[in-house]
Amino acid sequence: MIPVQGYAGQKVAVLGMGRTGRAAAKALAAGGAQVVVWDDGPGGREAAENDGYDLLDLTKPTSFEGVTALIVSPGIPHLYPAPHPAIAAAWDEGVPVDNDIGLFFRSFATPDWHSFDTPPRVIAVTGSNGKSTTAALIHHILVENGRPAQLAGNIGRGVLDIDPAHDGEVVVLELSSYQTDLARSLTPDVAVFTNFSADHLDRHAGLGGYFAAKRRLFAEGGPDRAVIGVDEPEGRYISNQLSEGAEDDRVIRISSGQKITAGWAVFARKGFLSEYRKGRQVGSIDMRDIDGLPGAHNHQNGCAAYAACRTLGLGPKGIEAAMRSYPGLPHRSQLVGEKDGVRFVNDSKATNVDSAAKALTAFDNIRWICGGLQKEGGLEALLPHLDRVQKTYVIGREAEDFARQLTGADCAVCGTMEEAVKCAIADAVPGDVVLLAPASASFDQYDSFEKRGEDFMAQVTRHIA
Repeated sequence: MIPVQGYAGQKVAVLGMGRTGRAAAKALAAGGAQVVVWDDGPGGREAAENDGYDLLDLTKPTSFEGVTALIVSPGIPHLYPAPHPAIAAAWDEGVPVDNDIGLFFRSFATPDWHSFDTPPRVIAVTGSNGKSTTAALIHHILVENGRPAQLAGNIGRGVLDIDPAHDGEVVVLELSSYQTDLARSLTPDVAVFTNFSADHLDRHAGLGGYFAAKRRLFAEGGPDRAVIGVDEPEGRYISNQLSEGAEDDRVIRISSGQKITAGWAVFARKGFLSEYRKGRQVGSIDMRDIDGLPGAHNHQNGCAAYAACRTLGLGPKGIEAAMRSYPGLPHRSQLVGEKDGVRFVNDSKATNVDSAAKALTAFDNIRWICGGLQKEGGLEALLPHLDRVQKTYVIGREAEDFARQLTGADCAVCGTMEEAVKCAIADAVPGDVVLLAPASASFDQYDSFEKRGEDFMAQVTRHIA
């Protein structure tokens, strides 16, 4: 645990008592703060009382008397579509609002570091897609190369749940827009921006607000090194804002598909990763047979992880060896099994149109299972990739509307995962890939994308065992 610094003897309120809120309350108490908590749900309040915390209804007038700060869990809106009443009340009373990420960055460094030979480092990864894979891959590469490392944030452990840093340790954080948007302190040593596409538009009041939340990691944090995906205008904008010129090696530009030779760059084309510095190639990896990183989108993730690890002094050969042993993450291009020449791939994490499109480009002869709770923007961006799809099997509450938008596709409206897997298996022939890449949120039928992926795997296992 990381005890929170700066609040000893002060009254601090925590709003939301899920995993993040409970960890924040514990870390605040460990740092000597007087912690009061509130949750809108009776279950959360009961859990907090069982943990020994005092409840304070933060939505009532005068609740913030004597409160030094309000710490908010990431799922609670703080601005759009509308601020939570407790947050609005904190604003009115002049009480600073922060989150666990802000607490982490103000508390991670300790006086113990003066005795370390090598200061601990923080690598923070954000972007629309590929954050989890990139963060997990960086962590895997570090560990395989003998570097002490912890993985936390939106993946692995909560940021305040990790152990205090050891000499030379690297903490790898995956940070969502919900987390970067509110944190009052953002000071990573290395910041990574994977890519950008529309997502969470209601929470950020549109594409501009969503981008602004991502950009804060670079604009507010001032990292020593920035690894920026430049395949979209937003990434090119950030890299230009941070760089003092083409040869400024504080910025490493990454790409999947385009060659970059100016400055420090890492890019992948046709499955080959190349690193260029000052116009010369200094490293390369053939990624085509790395099982844990299939497809161009994962090659982009590989470029980001490679670049981040190079900033820490790791060599290309050590990085490549670790990439080849990377097992991949559950629900992200995860090979579930194979039978009679048909492969089954679980990409339940493809919760938006852009991530689903990238999943479709990674395979041929696809039996595509998709559908769920649609996000803003429609499905038009998927249409250019339907030439890889043999047939589509649509699930979810909005299955019929989803199928209508896939113009020209051979669609079967299945409704449930069980029916979709059954139909796909019945239609599949050797060489096909049955791919779950929903392009939608899961909440119409499942509690999470993990539960959706687990259902897919269970249905597949039942049929191929």
